[in-house]
Amino acid sequence: MRSPLVARVRGAGPTGALAALALASVGWEVELDDPLPPEQLLARGRAYALSHSSRLLLSELQLWNPLAADLVPFRFLQLCDLELAERVPFDGSDLGRAAQGLQGGEAVGWVLQHRPLMELLLERLKADPAIRLNLGNPQAIVPDATPVDLIVAADGSASPSRTALGIGQWRLPYHQACLSVQVRLRGSAADQAWELFRAEGPFAVLPLGGDHHQLVWSAPAGRLRLLESLDPAAFLDSLAGALPDRFQVDALLDAPRAFPVALELARGFQRGNTVLVGETMHRCHPVGGQGLNLCWRDVRVLRRQAERVARGRLGLAAIGRAYAIRRWGDVLLTLLITDLMVRLFSNRQPLPLGLRRLVLALLRRLPPLRRLSLKAMSLGPCQLLSRWSE
Repeated sequence: MRSPLVARVRGAGPTGALAALALASVGWEVELDDPLPPEQLLARGRAYALSHSSRLLLSELQLWNPLAADLVPFRFLQLCDLELAERVPFDGSDLGRAAQGLQGGEAVGWVLQHRPLMELLLERLKADPAIRLNLGNPQAIVPDATPVDLIVAADGSASPSRTALGIGQWRLPYHQACLSVQVRLRGSAADQAWELFRAEGPFAVLPLGGDHHQLVWSAPAGRLRLLESLDPAAFLDSLAGALPDRFQVDALLDAPRAFPVALELARGFQRGNTVLVGETMHRCHPVGGQGLNLCWRDVRVLRRQAERVARGRLGLAAIGRAYAIRRWGDVLLTLLITDLMVRLFSNRQPLPLGLRRLVLALLRRLPPLRRLSLKAMSLGPCQLLSRWSE
């Protein structure tokens, strides 16, 4: 095994931190840079929906078991079209025999709060002798002339690293924005998640344990900015009008936060010895909870190629191209699927309504199609022909 191989990761959010741990786990020395100090990296009030593809990465990095107490599994997922009053239920059995015998295989997915995730990642980063942390340094965003074998750009959708490389991006903004808020809610089981399709946009209800839930509300941006500014009582009234009658919101647990959404895709996934990962490379609408899982599939592929280099099975100069080739299909298909879901389910036009009715009927009546759909969302659309634990 060749050593030492040195990588510099720019960006210490969840994806960048995992990239640093992934590279160190296969024998690389890693420098991890971020202009934010640890307390700011910890201070994001949000939760993530994790799929089985993310479980595989966390298991490979020996992070899954330490996070077990903070993971909230959902064993049932209800896809509901509120315009048509139609629903399609999914559960763990729709993942098929590929999930049997695997830890967590009975769950459709999990919800994980940001803070415990980042606390564990920062703890592991500090404890790993192969990783040097450079956090809270404003100069971390300035390109470093010190030579390294690989640079991993994980510095977000407004990436200075991507800009410095001259890699442009395609960007398609949505008329919708998203609003995230955590609430106490009645009307849903503690192990059930919901994807509600409404004419103004999708609405996700994710369990956080007990009666606590994370809501991700998609609607026109102007409407969400107004909702964000309301006092708690007025906001709860508006929320009650947006949710089906079965849901009763008792209290807000944090302040609503609206953020813009867009489809973004870098015009290249690597240049020279730099590779892009996560939102530096792509962004999609949060429908279906695909965003973070797609980012972490980038990390899993990068880890495989870095291991091949460390073992002498791939030339160092070829790692960027090998990584990019293996990411194009998954990224493009995931962006396409999420975009089609938003466009198909966010309107009341006769043709889309008819197509939606047909799609939902087929999903209800054809278990193989339902299993295929759930596996595509759980593993990534390009992994359906691969072994589950590959």
